[in-house]
Amino acid sequence: MRVRSRAGPSAVLLAEIDSRYRRPLISFFLRRVRDRAEAEDLTQQSLLRLMNAVQRAEVENVESFLFTIAGNLVRDHHRRSIRRSVDDTVSVDTELIAELTREMVEDRSPERVLIGRQSVADVLQALDELGERTRDIFILFRLENMKQRDIAALYGISQSTVEKHVARAALYLATKQRSSQT
Repeated sequence: MRVRSRAGPSAVLLAEIDSRYRRPLISFFLRRVRDRAEAEDLTQQSLLRLMNAVQRAEVENVESFLFTIAGNLVRDHHRRSIRRSVDDTVSVDTELIAELTREMVEDRSPERVLIGRQSVADVLQALDELGERTRDIFILFRLENMKQRDIAALYGISQSTVEKHVARAALYLATKQRSSQT
């Protein structure tokens, strides 16, 4: 979905964004925060930030922008949780903080980072080459761990159609990966 509006989105567009992305966002947040009320709050914050951005400027890729917002909100949520737990502790244990930091930050060599970035760029490019619906269904199923029956209900299609979209995307990505390795 592409939105280009400098004058501000219509109520119809805002309702469409809400109806299309609320369930996938709640699912995204539930897997990360495991608290329904917190997931609802983070979903509302994400949609609000997206709607504000749409009103202020052009948003080329709503899905990408929205899930970038969601990822940032999850990181902020976890940082606040860690900060709160440390603040609640009477004596700050520096070993505990060092251990938490080691868990959050993985040692990375520059070469590994470069290879990882190139791999991610290749996958993102391949995903962009897919049809919009196939890409969205694949992302919801493989990355967001949404059930195929829920995706089918969301798009108003049969579960077998969802399976075909997932298979088509997986085959395409495997073919692209194989061709890039040769």
